[in-house]
Amino acid sequence: MDRPLLEDIRDRLDEFTATEKKAAHALLANYPMEGLGTVASFAKAAGVSSPTILRFVARLGFPGFAEFQKKLRSELESQLNSPLARSAKLADNPVGDPHVDQLLENVRETFAHMPKGELAGLVQLLSDERKTIHVIGGRFTDGLARYMAAHLRIVRPNVMHVAGQQGNWLDQLIGIGPRDVILVFDIRRYQTEIIQFAEAAAKQGATVALVTDSWMSPVGRIASHVLPARVAVPSPWDSSLALMAIAEVLIAGVTRENQERAQERMRALEALRNEVDPSTEGRSTGPDI
Repeated sequence: MDRPLLEDIRDRLDEFTATEKKAAHALLANYPMEGLGTVASFAKAAGVSSPTILRFVARLGFPGFAEFQKKLRSELESQLNSPLARSAKLADNPVGDPHVDQLLENVRETFAHMPKGELAGLVQLLSDERKTIHVIGGRFTDGLARYMAAHLRIVRPNVMHVAGQQGNWLDQLIGIGPRDVILVFDIRRYQTEIIQFAEAAAKQGATVALVTDSWMSPVGRIASHVLPARVAVPSPWDSSLALMAIAEVLIAGVTRENQERAQERMRALEALRNEVDPSTEGRSTGPDI
């Protein structure tokens, strides 16, 4: 799988000059669209000169702006590809070891290229019990959101899973403000209603965090923490394995961060279970932490 340019830019931020960093941040904030206009429009958005943009593109290894834009268009096409379109390209690929190898490689590459400090920063944010956590996912990632919320509710209070019909989401949005964190799971083809929910919450002062794919959901423009995962495999369907790995690392991190409090809540939960069903006493009936 080709490495997305987005990852390369994030990994190499420290190599850029001060003005090149401005170009990089402008592109990352509106990726890949910022780079698909003219050199002059990109320069204006970044607050730098046109020659700086060309130097930035050259430092990324492109002989010219046209080649840079060709790469961006290719990645945009990958973002928008439907499972049907991917199935036509992968029809002759065998099922078996190559698929398993790519799954494992996705997990390794996800954590190898995780932006510095993002994982630890998000663990700290999710561990702050003064905050209320709202976890939301899309058509295929809602299961991850539900899984994450179910675990976090055991080890800390005030965790909500934003689920059900979109119209019901507004009920949660009403009271959201600066003391709330919206944790979003969103991968290609990004869902408009999830983006709108996150944007509305951000306007009300909430902190938004995002778990997404290598091409990055538009929610990334407003997120304070972005954790990108590798999802592409030799299949029409994207893989959720690396996304699940991120979720489990976050759950483990929050549990360790509030270890005494987490154990206290787990003991209280077991006591409640025993009261409701005495036959469960002495054996674990909840999820493993």
